[in-house]
Order: sequence, then structure tokens, then C-alpha cells
Amino acid sequence: MISVREVSLSYGKRVLFDEVNLNFIRGNCYGVIGANGAGKSTFLRILSGDIEPTRGVVEITPGERMAVLKQDQSEFDDCLVLHTVLRGHQKLWAVLQERDILYAKADLTETEGIQAAHLESDFGELGGYTAESDAAALLSDLGIAEDLHGLPMRAVSGHLKVRILLAQALFGNPDILLLDEPTNNLDVDTVSWLENFLADYENIVIVVSHDRHFLDAVCTHVADIDFSKIRIFTGNYTFWYESSQLATRQLSDRNRKMEDKRRDLMDFIARFSANASKSRQATSRKKALEKLVIEEIRPSGRKYPGIIFRQQRDLGNQVLTLDKLSKKKLFRDLSFTVNKTDKIALLSENHLALTYFFEIISGLMDPDLGTYDWGSTVIKGYLPLENGKYFTGNLGLMDWLRQYVPNYITDADEPFLRGFLGKMLFSGDEIMKKTTVLSGGEKMRCMLARVMLQQPNVLLLDEPTNHLDLESITSLNDGLAAFKGAVIFTSRDHQLMQTVANRIIEITPAGAIDRLMSFDEYIRDDRVKAIREEMYAAETAIIPD
Repeated sequence: MISVREVSLSYGKRVLFDEVNLNFIRGNCYGVIGANGAGKSTFLRILSGDIEPTRGVVEITPGERMAVLKQDQSEFDDCLVLHTVLRGHQKLWAVLQERDILYAKADLTETEGIQAAHLESDFGELGGYTAESDAAALLSDLGIAEDLHGLPMRAVSGHLKVRILLAQALFGNPDILLLDEPTNNLDVDTVSWLENFLADYENIVIVVSHDRHFLDAVCTHVADIDFSKIRIFTGNYTFWYESSQLATRQLSDRNRKMEDKRRDLMDFIARFSANASKSRQATSRKKALEKLVIEEIRPSGRKYPGIIFRQQRDLGNQVLTLDKLSKKKLFRDLSFTVNKTDKIALLSENHLALTYFFEIISGLMDPDLGTYDWGSTVIKGYLPLENGKYFTGNLGLMDWLRQYVPNYITDADEPFLRGFLGKMLFSGDEIMKKTTVLSGGEKMRCMLARVMLQQPNVLLLDEPTNHLDLESITSLNDGLAAFKGAVIFTSRDHQLMQTVANRIIEITPAGAIDRLMSFDEYIRDDRVKAIREEMYAAETAIIPD
């Protein structure tokens, strides 16, 4: 068990945590949620001992081992890949090093012989005799090929380092596992493997993630950071979100009887329990929900931006036609037609191919070969992957947004612009902020306001959830689901892909795979898997000059 007792943390006048008291229990997975800047990653660093709280203590049951997902990809550059994983079990690694030093000697003294015997005993008790094979299996499960296991970390690409560091944290079955954004840079198959691994994990898991599907798949509890406090709720993210929304609605209806409120919440809990998946989690959640006190469910203090995409004009039947569109070494012969009811999720093993595709059809980059043709009724709203070039001037938010007002809007006065910024949670003095001091999340909200202002009927979105908190991602999801125009987008957010897309197009070096189906259907379709393997196995496209 890990206990948090009266923990407070302040930076100057800013109070991040105020007298937090929590217990994390074996067998549960806790998803730490909160708005950007609420202190999610900081809280994990307090638990791991990297940060000392201003007041209070963190207590761990004696003898229990904690493992933490490292964020510094260069920390182990001089270590072999396999050894990097082994170092996740610090006690085992120390015994292994001491043992190797002794056995490297030509002759051992009697004292050293006794020491070696003790080390062998410790080594066996810690699982040392199967450690290398266990580490290798873990790496293979996470998609790290065996021929990489003996290479130094510096020789491995960045997206694979993330997986190796994840293997390091998971290695040796730690009693307490702290994971900060573990799904970053993982593909769908690896995320699915991790979900199943954690769902069956019998020790304590505490995880920070912006991936709602992942939180739903693995979490038995939610630790909500709000108003400098942390409160633990039973259930996964969706249960927390929907129950807090229900509590908010009930709070606004003061005439309802308490018994009516109780019945509504109990009905909701019963439906949630019936839909719970994964046997161990289902049992754990059901037991916890049976003990849930209805009065514990309270409205959240968090704010959700208003992401609403309105069309300046209806979209005609002709939207976009591609004919053998090609970009050297990234894709070739892309030929398909976009229909006005399409919400297309784009996939690729190489995200650069997707970004170049968006840049080409937005008119910002030329293809090497092929053509694309937009319909005459199309008004595009493009949200690029990189937005730094949009924030080079030292403008206030009002003036920044004003420069993107389209000519068909004639009444873009100050109240009008304040309304757009207000929807994106910029209010009061915040609209005087200079663009040069904005955080990544604030910049993304500004870019979404810019797209909304253009009133497009076709949305082009390259990783629109980047830097957004869960509240903004939820609002974006709702806005895209309600949008009446066409959408072409890519995202690492599983739930966004599943609930918005009605068509999947995967861009490969050898062409496109185009299917009218949901995201979940696509990634589970055996015929699609066979086609994908065949197309990615093909030689990299070489476009003639």
C-alpha cells in the first residue's frame, strides 16, 4: 500500500496541493486526472520521491518495490537495451553487478566465496536466473526486435526508446507502478497489449494519461485533482465523467427529491456495472460500486471549452478528388474521392506521410506526382501538426484572432471576438495575454478558435488532441461528432477515432487501404491486417523525376 498523509505543495503563492490524504490499495489501477497545470505529473513525482512536498509524507509498505516510467530518453544512452530493462529492478541489478565483479576475479578468498554464496542466494530469490529471458520477452512483446537487444540505447530510434523505458518500468513485477503518459508514441497493437497487461496486473498501478480509451480499459479508480485537492472515485474515466455530469445537472435542479437523485445514480451505476469489461476489472469494479456512497459523487469544478464548428455554407456533392497523388518515399498513387458525409480517419506507420498529405491538400506543399481537386463549395479549416509559425508575433489574443477573420464575416467587433475566446476559456484579463507566453494547450485552443472562426464545411485536422487536457479533448470529440460537414483527421486518441470516423484510409508507401468501417472494426479485421502486412512489406515508393 502507498499512503499520502497531509501532503501539501506550494510554489510561492500558488498552492498546488493542500492537505491531501489518500490510500492506494493493491489490486487497483488509479487514473490521475485533472486540467492542464493541475499537477498530475508533479503528484507522481511526489509519490516517487523526486519532489519533496512542502508538508506531509508519503509512506510505502516496507519491503515493497516501486517502479517509475522514465521520461528522459537519453538517461541510459550508454547502456545496452537489455541491460536498460534489467536496471528497472534496482536491487537485482545491484546484485548482478556485484556478482559479476566477484566472478571476474581469477581466485576468490574465503570471505569473497561466502559473499558470492550470499549473492547467489539473493540472485535466485530475486528471479535473476530467468531475468534476461524475462526482459527479452517483455521487449519482444513491446515490439523491440531481438537484434536490437544487444545494441546501446543511443543506437535506437526515439519512438523505440519509449517502449524500452516502458519495459524497464514493467520488468520484475513491481509492487507499485507509476506511469506518466505510457501510451505516448505507441502504436495501436502495443497500446492494446499494455491495456491487457495492466488489466491483469495484481499490484498497484497509478497512471497519468490523456487517452480516454486507455483510462477506461485499465482503471478501476479515478484520482481527480480539483481545487488543490485529490479525491478518489470508484470506476473508470467514463464512469467518473458521466456521473459528475449527472451530479452537475442534478445540482442545478434544486426541486428534485433526494430519492429521485439516488434512484437515477443507482440506475446509472447498474448500467455501468453491466457493461464493465475484462473479468478481473469487472469483478473489482462491481464490488467497489456496491460500496459506493451516492453522496460521494459530486459535480466537477472543471471547465469545458465550447468547441462548436458551424458551416458558413452547406457542402455540395463534390468535395475532394485525388488522382495518383504521390510524395517521394512516403506514399504513391493515392486515388480516392471524399464524399460530403465522410468523416475520414487517416492512419500510417509513418506520421510524416500524414503531415505531408495534409500540407499538400491544404495547398501548402506540392506533390511529386498526381493531382487533387476541391469542389467549388468547399471552405477548408486546417489545423496543422506544428503551429509555431502562427505565434511568432507578440500580439494580444484579441489582435491575434482578428487577423484570421474571413472576409465574409462583417461584424467581427470586440464582443464577437471575445465570444470566440471565451468559448476557448480565455476570459477577463486573459484575453490580453501575449501569444509569446502561451502554453502548448493554450496555443492549441487558439488554433481551434481560428478554425471555428472560419466557419468551414470541411475540417482537416492533424493530431488535434496534442497538448489538450481531457476536458478539451472531450469537447473536441463532441464538436466533431456533431459537425455536419466532412472531416479528414488523424489522432492518437482511440476514442476520438472510434466515435467520429465512419471511414478509415491508411496511407502506405505502396498506396492506400480504404474501408467504410469504424476504427475498432478496422484494427480487428483479419483481411485488413493481411493487406497491411503486404503493403508495408513492399519496397519504399520511388517516384521518378
